[in-house]
Amino acid sequence: MSSMTANVLMIGDIVGAPGLRALFTFLPTLIRKTEADLVVANGENAMKGFGISADEISAMRSYGVDIITSGNHVWERKEAVVLLESESQLLRPANYPKGLPGCGVAYVGGRNHAGYPAIVRANGAAPRFEWLVMNLQGRRSMYDIDCPFAKADQLLAAAARDHPNAIIVLDFHAESSEEKEALAWYLDGRISVFAGTHTHVPTADERVLPKGTGYLTDLGMTGPIDSVIGMNGDICIRRFLTQIPYKMETAEGSSALMGALFRIEAESHRCVGIERIFQSL
Repeated sequence: MSSMTANVLMIGDIVGAPGLRALFTFLPTLIRKTEADLVVANGENAMKGFGISADEISAMRSYGVDIITSGNHVWERKEAVVLLESESQLLRPANYPKGLPGCGVAYVGGRNHAGYPAIVRANGAAPRFEWLVMNLQGRRSMYDIDCPFAKADQLLAAAARDHPNAIIVLDFHAESSEEKEALAWYLDGRISVFAGTHTHVPTADERVLPKGTGYLTDLGMTGPIDSVIGMNGDICIRRFLTQIPYKMETAEGSSALMGALFRIEAESHRCVGIERIFQSL
């Protein structure tokens, strides 16, 4: 008899209205088909391509997203401070400097003893397993914030103390593939899932590292297909030709949901399978 598996569905960066349409079209069926125990989606670009508002958070939750991760663009809107303080389902990278609003880790499960809020699943059902979702951001070609390696050590030390039975999932929002791979190898065997976000370009390098961590460099983008990483292509071309920072706009047209399903052996917390997902309208 095969051991029980815990299934987490990770959704790549949701970009504007086209990305939300793809999410709302495909996610409910995907949850049923994959028997997802947890759904994590990066939502930092959900509001017109930059940032997120309470409306997008509410809608994403209503369609089955349990935890919304983010990155550098979560700070784009002035309401970010209020949202990060009031919406426990919305994470921001934990390795931003101390004193900023929000939290970079969320616990989904039973009784919570740690200093971050416990999350109720979007569908209201009691989770079959305990989950700890972490959100970190890279520094290579990005902001010079706190070290993600050191912060991961701190978060994992707290997790071992407060939630030793939790399955640990990480969204690492980073530009550099080298930095993503290096952090994944550093954390191999200490977390179950390492999913990269930020570039909006899906990678085909899914694999289980030697000590059991499931790895994918980038989940890709849930957003408009005929675009430059989700943005209007004509504007992007003009910016490169002229070096003038014309205002970016979300592209229109057909869209796709991109992400991956990670299957975790419940007893050992080792990843035993990864399936990339691409569904288009």
